[in-house]
Amino acid sequence: MPDFTVKNEGSLVLLEPFSDQARDWVDEHISENAQWYFGAVVVEHRYIEPIIEGIQEDGMTVEVT
Repeated sequence: MPDFTVKNEGSLVLLEPFSDQARDWVDEHISENAQWYFGAVVVEHRYIEPIIEGIQEDGMTVEVT
């Protein structure tokens, strides 16, 4: 199982952390004011690539669905 999944929902993207390490990463790198939707962070398309790059640079896996 990947640490994160990324799901394109049209105008927004959902970034869902699965592992404890992934949840810690979100706490450290994503604003506490971020919007959440059923366990996933809501992200605008323009921000998702740098977020994915940061996740991968920190040694975690991302599955894009």
